[in-house]
Amino acid sequence: MGDIKGFLKVKRQPGNYRPVCERVKDFSEVNLLRTESQVEEQSSRCMDCGTPFCHSGCPIGNYIPEWNDLVFHNHWEKAFSLLSATNNLPEITGRICPAICEYACVLGINDDPVTIRENELGIIEYAFKNGLIKPCIPKKRTGKKIAVVGSGPAGLACADQLNSAGHRVVVFERDDAVGGILRYGIPEFKLDKRIIERRIKILEKEGIKFKTKINIGIDYKAEQLAGEFDAVCIACGSRTPRDLNIEGRGLSGIHFAMDYLIQSNMRIKAKQVTPQELIDAKAKRVVVIGGGDTGADCVGVAHRQGASCVMQIEIMPKPLTCRGKDYPWPKYPLLLKSSTSHEEGGERDWSILTKKFIGIGSELTKLCCVRVEFKKDAQGCTLMQEIAGSDFEIEADLAILALGFLHPEKKGLIQELDLDLDQRGNVKTDERFMTSRKNVFACGDMRRGQSLIVWAIAEGRRAAHHIDKYLMKQSSLPAL
Repeated sequence: MGDIKGFLKVKRQPGNYRPVCERVKDFSEVNLLRTESQVEEQSSRCMDCGTPFCHSGCPIGNYIPEWNDLVFHNHWEKAFSLLSATNNLPEITGRICPAICEYACVLGINDDPVTIRENELGIIEYAFKNGLIKPCIPKKRTGKKIAVVGSGPAGLACADQLNSAGHRVVVFERDDAVGGILRYGIPEFKLDKRIIERRIKILEKEGIKFKTKINIGIDYKAEQLAGEFDAVCIACGSRTPRDLNIEGRGLSGIHFAMDYLIQSNMRIKAKQVTPQELIDAKAKRVVVIGGGDTGADCVGVAHRQGASCVMQIEIMPKPLTCRGKDYPWPKYPLLLKSSTSHEEGGERDWSILTKKFIGIGSELTKLCCVRVEFKKDAQGCTLMQEIAGSDFEIEADLAILALGFLHPEKKGLIQELDLDLDQRGNVKTDERFMTSRKNVFACGDMRRGQSLIVWAIAEGRRAAHHIDKYLMKQSSLPAL
């Protein structure tokens, strides 16, 4: 601990962002990197606690107090070495991770927690800027071949770990570029895709091969893949969206959030979209149904496309602005979160159930909604009830369904390999991450269910450990 009074002398400084009036006119990143001196100053607030709960709050077990202390003492290279020991994609988590570690920060008991995410981003960007990141090619190859299906954060982390152990790794991606949901599911203003390209180039130089435009189970037989490789790891995410099957669902102007975000990203890359396929918010009244991060991303895209007005609604009650008794420290609390997209305008409302879509002809014109409340029954179970007489309508030309995801897509790979599924419809594995099919493993959202990027990375790293151990009878890869 460099400065025992650092947390008393220095206050938490929130992230730096481009002015709203400027950033809504383009899709460039809204985040502004901190200077090295600013990162060092914020790192001084870390107390190097006797029991650093941030470790347990981080799914990948980042050495947070240690690299904060190293940054404070200007030992940036050592800080980078510690950061890269646990995180394969810190330049991405440093931008889009919700920083659940910060909610477990001991300083957060009676003060603002350390800016862990921004400090992490400062370290990795310093490393890129100063040439600390160089391809590390394994000195010895094992002769084993492994296929990783899916190039999202789980697949990339798994491939990186397995390659470092000396295995030959081939990553298959059905889209035209590597990155999975990072590539097309995250808006450009949150994650510049050049950040992904920068990391992929390093992984390629280290020996990982990437094959795009190949949909395993559709274009390429899954059985053939399983026979050609010593092991297969499927990390295809959870991409079946939750629908809202109510009256009027068939009207034009109602779309899934991921379809909207993917098309927006592709249009930025100059991909042509036919008028029939086009989803555009220009001069439209937009309603985003769903109050999560994906919904917030849709709000930001709608602002940039020139929507006349944007409203985001959520069926659950408005969260608290500070910890309640149900979420004591160091638990991750359910709190009201405002993203950069919300700062740019629009409205938000909670406890709203959409009852039906109304249109003129085949075109959406409004939503019929009702207010709801949540009460507990005699058994203590929470029940949702409509509030009598609270019906109202919201005018809308475009409705975006951001209701989360149910489970992985089952057509193709899962069906062909006849993999067992759990009760939620995710791919079932044992404690070694192996599926019901020998030598086929699964990780990430496909196995765990829809979750955070940091959990995807953790899943990929753990799967890599077990795959390496399965092939070599032992493994030097970390289990975390």
